[in-house]
Amino acid sequence: MATFDAVLGTQRVALPLARLDARLGIALLITVDLGVAFCERAGAELAAGLEGLGVDIVASVATMGIPIAIEVTRHLGLDQYVVFHKTPKIHLADAVSEPVQSITTSQPQRLLLDRARVPELAGRRVAVVDDVVSTGASAAAALRLVRSVGATPVAIATIATEGDDWRRLLGADAALVRSLGALPLFDVLADGTFEPRAGH
Repeated sequence: MATFDAVLGTQRVALPLARLDARLGIALLITVDLGVAFCERAGAELAAGLEGLGVDIVASVATMGIPIAIEVTRHLGLDQYVVFHKTPKIHLADAVSEPVQSITTSQPQRLLLDRARVPELAGRRVAVVDDVVSTGASAAAALRLVRSVGATPVAIATIATEGDDWRRLLGADAALVRSLGALPLFDVLADGTFEPRAGH
């Protein structure tokens, strides 16, 4: 399988390349496959970039953001974090929700926040943590969810940004993004190989 050599903070990883369609490819950053040591260091480095922002609590988008959110929370000296789920569960029947469409998921989804966790966010300064910000759709939905429960987002902390579409979708909120690295989008060539897109 073709890979892309990515530099993410102080770490270098070979990420597998995958087609999204006949012409577009991406580097897959799958946090749960990168190990505890990778997530611990990435979380520490993201937390260092959040110092001075007065973060009260971390919120993460399930599922790939959770291992990083745990480490960011730990390195900020906090204990509690909140997860925005994408899969309906019994305790989420009455969840606060926001629609979202991910680049790696064909069907529209919803970000779901357990109403029992709303007091953890209300009136507090929140860092939204995710693995990758690509189109910006998940980050934008997370920001809407944070604001809808009376909290203030002060950062979007991510291991990597991917392409530039997220800047347009997030608008002024793009200034909240703190990232350890940037991944290009890839053109899939006629022979099946991948080439980083110009300008990425």
